[in-house]
Amino acid sequence: MAMGGPTAMPTDGALLTLSQWLSPAFPVSAYAYSHGLEAAVACGDVTDADSARDWIGTVVAAGSGRNDAILLCLALRQGETDETLADTARALAGSAERWEETRAQGAAFAATLRAMGQAAPPDMAYPVALGIAARSLDLPASLVAGLFLQAFVGNLVSAAIRLVPLGQAAGQGILSALQPVVSATAEEASAADLSDLGGAAFGADLAAMRHETLDVRLFRT
Repeated sequence: MAMGGPTAMPTDGALLTLSQWLSPAFPVSAYAYSHGLEAAVACGDVTDADSARDWIGTVVAAGSGRNDAILLCLALRQGETDETLADTARALAGSAERWEETRAQGAAFAATLRAMGQAAPPDMAYPVALGIAARSLDLPASLVAGLFLQAFVGNLVSAAIRLVPLGQAAGQGILSALQPVVSATAEEASAADLSDLGGAAFGADLAAMRHETLDVRLFRT
């Protein structure tokens, strides 16, 4: 009797769907946002691969990356009402550009799902919208948060490659070096609740505010 290939795991389709949603090809225009990194480069806070790695790692572990991962996991497991999470996400946005970034990406994510004929969340902050949509995938919260943060880091690394500038190999080195930070933050977020929200990435928050007044800007934030 002929033997078939490996039996597909039940989550294979769900993983592919999540990977599609978080892919640079999914039109949320993530490439247009530097999350304040452009201002950090302009003022000399980020000048090379090491400082870019430290800046991005801080945003993930102690800034909006961590908060967004917590909001995502809370939406995924319905730990709070969707309206509460949406309001909290807006309250946590430290600047007009930061709010525009998460609002616009969330709206674009929902609009694309609707255009594909799929169930879509309301227009709201990106991590909350993603968490609501990902409920149907039945994947572990730590996995969803980990892939979300990896995509977030990838976008910031791509911005750093263009802004600093860095070579492609240096960019991939940053991605590899930050994998432990991504994994640890995702695990923490998967067990967190609203009281765990908060941050200490003040430099990144200030950079996002300074970006609004830059004379020349390549990125929207």
